[in-house]
Amino acid sequence: MTTDTQASADLRAGPREWLGLFVLTLPTILLALDATVLNLAVPHISADLNPSSTELLWTVDIYGFMIAGFLVTAGTLGDRIGRRKLLMIGALGFGLASVLAATATSPEMLIAARALLGITGATLMPSTLALISNMFQDPRQRGVAISVWVTCFSVGIAVGPVLGGALLEWFWWGSVFLLAVPVMVVLLVATPLLLPEYKDTDAGRIDLASVALSLVTVLPVIYGIKRLAEHGVDAVAIGTLLVGVVFGVVFVQRQRKLADPLLDLRLFTNRAFTAALLVLLLGLGLMGGLYLFITQYLQLVAGQSPIKAGLWLLPAAGALIVASSLTPAIAAKVRPGFVVGGALFLSVLGYALIAMVDSVDGLPLLVTGFVLIYTGISPMMVLGTDLVVGSAPPEKAGSAAAMSETAMEFGIGLGIAGLGSVVTAVYRDEISGALPQDLPASVESTVRDTLAGADAVSASVSPELLDQAREAFTNGLNLASGLAGAIVAVMAIAAMVLLRHVPAGGDEEAADADETGVPTSPAEPATAGEGR
Repeated sequence: MTTDTQASADLRAGPREWLGLFVLTLPTILLALDATVLNLAVPHISADLNPSSTELLWTVDIYGFMIAGFLVTAGTLGDRIGRRKLLMIGALGFGLASVLAATATSPEMLIAARALLGITGATLMPSTLALISNMFQDPRQRGVAISVWVTCFSVGIAVGPVLGGALLEWFWWGSVFLLAVPVMVVLLVATPLLLPEYKDTDAGRIDLASVALSLVTVLPVIYGIKRLAEHGVDAVAIGTLLVGVVFGVVFVQRQRKLADPLLDLRLFTNRAFTAALLVLLLGLGLMGGLYLFITQYLQLVAGQSPIKAGLWLLPAAGALIVASSLTPAIAAKVRPGFVVGGALFLSVLGYALIAMVDSVDGLPLLVTGFVLIYTGISPMMVLGTDLVVGSAPPEKAGSAAAMSETAMEFGIGLGIAGLGSVVTAVYRDEISGALPQDLPASVESTVRDTLAGADAVSASVSPELLDQAREAFTNGLNLASGLAGAIVAVMAIAAMVLLRHVPAGGDEEAADADETGVPTSPAEPATAGEGR
């Protein structure tokens, strides 16, 4: 056996690691479940807690924003105290926060519980990805493991609507949050038995000033974007955005000066790493933003019950599972840039189909378009995540995983806010012109606010007005989907260009990194194609 062959064999994971991978998929399935079932529960939450449109949007996206705000800190913390330990702490906190959300009695309480879910959820995902990076050091095996990780995310998306729909059919909306409790119990029991501990023994103390700066960078930017979505351009929105940008500049400058920074900016010198992050942010952001309104279309426009709405989402989730499973085999023969770019063009077709859906009989076209969108984003999720995590040295795996998750979660939050503002603007503009003069002021305000509000007071309005509200919502969905498709088309071309040097399969050596501008020194982050 040659030295290279022996080294490759030493890197390969054994049965214990593959069994441990099953444990690491549990939080992935859970977080996917949590996102999908909430979207189905929105109409029920609206009817029970009567939130305003702003409170409803905060209920949906505060989770993703808090995750985005705390992921970098959580990933770096895991590098220092141990990724397994952080995973267990997060599992306990997530379970308790889920109980709080399930028993919420007001919109404010639910928003607070969702914020806690976001903070504790921020500890789960980077821990799982970092542990995968540590346990599967062979590039081919790591690619398969990440594919399994993404596939399990897809399973959560597939099961979530059906399971959530069944719960909403037979129980109250809070039951969807209690799904997390048994999963977290299993995770807490299995983790110390099957997962090894990994941490950076040479890491210094976490710089608390950097933690504070990261939060006052992300949160004002988030608030500013939401303010723009709700009220348009005003002094408050511009002011908070500027505050976030200023603190962001200060944060970056501080990271450059620290010997042991919270965020290692050297990772961004890897072109593939940076390009993969951008593709993940935009691609999942647009898809996540549209998903919320597709679930509302199914229930409020097409008139499907929660469980039937979940079943209509199954074909897309099934396509995501199949495409995620096949991606490693395809990427072994075709360069990742072309796999990702070509698949994204398939998503563009899906967005175009949804842009043509009407409010009367658009269900088949909607489902077909969503299947194409999910099929097209699968390679991006698998290969993008692998490129990001594989670019970091082992001791920085938590930080790299956190940046991958930050891009995805922050992107979804921005997608909901951005596309949500488009749908809301079109809806309010069109429905305002259709409101009759004799409509009571309270009913008029509710109808103008959201389609869910119009549906809730349907007994007080004429069938024709409700039909017009559904048409106004659908027109907003059409425009949002068309804009998303145009952006994804640009992304597809960018992915082909920026990732064209990343090799296919695992046969090319890291020496090719000189062509990409990626540092190859052991002191620098490893290349995305190293050992491939």
